[in-house]
Amino acid sequence: MVKVIKTGAYFTEGRIVKESQAFMTSDKKEKAVKNTLSYAILKAHNTGDFENLKLRFDAIASHDITYVGIIQTAKASGLESFPIPYTLTNCHNSLCAVGGTINEDDHVFGLSAAKKYGGDYVPAHLAVIHQYMRECAAKCGAMILGSDSHTRYGALGTMAVGEGGPELVKQLLKQTYDVKRPEIVAVYLKGKLRKGVGPQDVALALIKATFASGFLKNKILEFIGPGVAGLSMDYRNGIDVMTTETTCLSSIWETDAKTEEFYREHGREKDYKKMTVVEPAYYDGAVTVDLSRIEPMIALPFHPSNAYTIREFLANPEELLKKAEEQGRKILGKDDFSLASKVRDGKVYVDQGVIAGCAGGSYENLAEAAEILKEKNIGADAFTLSVYPASQPVYKSLAENGYVAAFALAGAVVKTAFCGPCFGAGDTPATGALSVRHTTRNFENREGSKPAQGQLAAVALMDARSIAATAANGGVLTSALDYEYSKRIRKYKYDAKIYENRVYRGAGKPQKNAELVYGPNIADWPEQIALGKHLLIKIVSVLKDPVTTTDELIPSGETSSYRSNPMKLAEFALSRKDPQYVSRAKAVKEEEKSRRTEGKFPESVLKALGGFAPAEGTVYGSAVVSNKPGDGSAREQAASCQRVLGGVANICKEYATKRYQSNLINWGMLPFTCEKPDFKTGDFVYLADIAECVEKGERRVVAKVISSGGKTRDTVLCLPEFTADERAILLAGCLINYNKGKKA
Repeated sequence: MVKVIKTGAYFTEGRIVKESQAFMTSDKKEKAVKNTLSYAILKAHNTGDFENLKLRFDAIASHDITYVGIIQTAKASGLESFPIPYTLTNCHNSLCAVGGTINEDDHVFGLSAAKKYGGDYVPAHLAVIHQYMRECAAKCGAMILGSDSHTRYGALGTMAVGEGGPELVKQLLKQTYDVKRPEIVAVYLKGKLRKGVGPQDVALALIKATFASGFLKNKILEFIGPGVAGLSMDYRNGIDVMTTETTCLSSIWETDAKTEEFYREHGREKDYKKMTVVEPAYYDGAVTVDLSRIEPMIALPFHPSNAYTIREFLANPEELLKKAEEQGRKILGKDDFSLASKVRDGKVYVDQGVIAGCAGGSYENLAEAAEILKEKNIGADAFTLSVYPASQPVYKSLAENGYVAAFALAGAVVKTAFCGPCFGAGDTPATGALSVRHTTRNFENREGSKPAQGQLAAVALMDARSIAATAANGGVLTSALDYEYSKRIRKYKYDAKIYENRVYRGAGKPQKNAELVYGPNIADWPEQIALGKHLLIKIVSVLKDPVTTTDELIPSGETSSYRSNPMKLAEFALSRKDPQYVSRAKAVKEEEKSRRTEGKFPESVLKALGGFAPAEGTVYGSAVVSNKPGDGSAREQAASCQRVLGGVANICKEYATKRYQSNLINWGMLPFTCEKPDFKTGDFVYLADIAECVEKGERRVVAKVISSGGKTRDTVLCLPEFTADERAILLAGCLINYNKGKKA
């Protein structure tokens, strides 16, 4: 089904050949490296040398739980106008359901910013961010940067990257996105999908085959091969958006007549161009996918890579559910969480189905799901089904073609464009429930339940077709491959007037005299101090999980309404994993405040250090220790919340993604790695001459660890290879300070 080639490979004569079998000379290899789609796009956007890319993007995009912080950061750094098209969408806090007026206040701020600085503003319920960017902003050969991890428009010939907000700030300030040349991996598609198999099934098979090994981490995926032509654009987009879950950096696809038709349908023929790999092309690795062998998949809780074919799962459901059940009990901290109980009389019963967002809410996914549900119903028992078209144009076409009526008659509820079910702000299942969803993620706690309050639900990922088959079967988990239905769906018709009538299009037209409109919850970033000559760190949390997601570093759903207020949001930091973290971090911050005020360390700190005395010029802060932090969302708040609470570093074995490490750097936090991070909460770590080490670009620093009772030991901490700008940002204390310094 999916095969991985971890060595170099060539695409030649229409097939993938391992480098060891290609017999290419060095000069031919040098030329072949430049024949990929990725090379051409990166070269066109690069302002540095090709090994150390300094990229300028064509456009950027944010939604309503990231754009306020980004604009506030850019404003504090000297922003005058948006130099490139910036799209502000409202698809995360669009329900305005928590916190009184504060969500709509953010929306009003967003519109005022679009007017003042010259941007585009998409009102709530009109479209989810990625569907709008597909419909209105993607261009063949372009690059787009978004403050959402699922920023992926590769199927439309656009190389898109999801990053933390500070990286968008850099683009707004005409700075660059700096990254070592990423490796390029070919994803070679062959064969043709069977009826009942959808894009989510292909994506989950790809994630299962690659995630655990980390093979695709921070690489660019290039989709090529004869199988591409057999996939519709909705299928391609549905596979493409899920590549984020492999931890790759970005993606790009060959374009063809179907891509051209997409641009024509959306009135943007000029944005299309044919993009084909020149043979022979060299890749740093390859993944081959036989589409004809892909089956309907299910990713069990609590990760998209925890995937099986539905056939495999239904052959042994109790054992597989018990494995997920064990993890759920660890999360909940007690033994009364059950998933194996969903198996009754050899059948698996689920409680909820959701088809939504940038992955599930496309026209073809929903139209085909409606065909499966025709003349069926979901029953009058516990099972529920909600569907969220990804945009109003999709909704309108579904309605015109009778599919909204089909859903309604079947008992499904059709809602507006909203990302909530994907990050825990909508359709939260009951305690102990099992939900099947065509959305992007099923991390622990992401569905909106609160384990600290005794709540835990579970999400399994499936394709819209199998979810519809399950719904038609009254909630009994069913593969669409085993379900009889008509795959013929009515043609989608895009209506541009929906956006023409409602979207504020101000890109390139700033109104400099316009005023930003602030609500009472919108707060400025608190001031951060520069890195000291020496650094004393107190470990305030040690996380033992193999991987720590951004949803655990800063929860998603219940916190989204406070993203415009750094200090209020910080109260939620690590609340799901370490409820005492905030109070410990605050205590360190107060001690550091006392040190700066009094000119000496408080007696409480000196006593805890035993006989060790920090040298003059030492700055004091806190740190979190973990194994592999940062999988998942691009949200900068996973780092900034630690920073505003006095955090100065993270220490781990490795970082799950580049974007989390970038967030740490941009917020002035040292991203240390350590071969064996055997620290305990309450330990102190002292780094002499750390500012000099950073300034000189030293990669290994010797730290003194002071444990309880005054016991000391030395350990080696490692730093990545920083760019000159990154070193300057860390020394300044954060990106805002760095830019203020440049302006001065």
